[in-house]
Formats: sequence, structure tokens, C-alpha cells
Amino acid sequence: MTSQRSRAISQSKWFLPTFSGVLGVAVLVAGLIGGQPVVGVAGLVVMAAFGLFVLLAGSRSETVRGLRGDGRDERFAMIDLRATAIAGLTIIFVLIVSWLVAIARGQSGSPYDWLCAIGGFTYLVALVLLRWRG
Repeated sequence: MTSQRSRAISQSKWFLPTFSGVLGVAVLVAGLIGGQPVVGVAGLVVMAAFGLFVLLAGSRSETVRGLRGDGRDERFAMIDLRATAIAGLTIIFVLIVSWLVAIARGQSGSPYDWLCAIGGFTYLVALVLLRWRG
């Protein structure tokens, strides 16, 4: 029952716009706390604009509906999985290059070393769990 309810919420056309708005408010609060109100307001405006775009463009675009969750099917799930993998590989590549540049500059390599370690550990755990389950 809970997974059906969670799926229904995440596949609602309101989920991504609402999430964007909440994240925008979080950026605003963080900017205000950090003494950077312009950054906070800019973050809120960008996230609110994105949420509004996703909400309004979903009626005309299959891609936006798939991103939003209410137009998902098996084909879009595979596209999403591949896009996530490409994004993950890109982030891992950038982290490794950033770590190497920091080390070459005589710096400690932090926080890139921790992020690389977390990414590698997560990958190994996911690989073992997915292999064990499947």
C-alpha cells in the first residue's frame, strides 16, 4: 500500500514542480543564513521558474511528462536509467579530474577524495545488492 501511494505521489504532475519550489525555498533560506540574499533569491527564482515550466509544458511535451512522472512508461524508464548513468559517469569523471588537479597543485584533494570514495563505495554496494537480488 505504501509503495503504491509513494508511486502515485511521485508520478503526479504536481510532484516535480512542488519539489522544485521546496528546493528553491531551501536555497533561499540557505542564502539568507549564509549572508548571501542575492544568491538565495536567484536560486528561488530559478527553481520556481523551472517548476512552472515543467507544470505548463507538460501538456504539450511527452519528454516533460516523462520527466514530471505522469507520462512514464517502460521506454521512458530506460531512457531515464541511461541518462542517470551518463550523468553519474560524468560526475565521477569530473571528481577524479578535480582530485588530480588539487593533488597536482599541492592541495589535500579534499573534498574530492571523499566524494570519490563515497561514489565508489556506493557503486560497489549497489553492484553486490543488485547481483544478489537478480
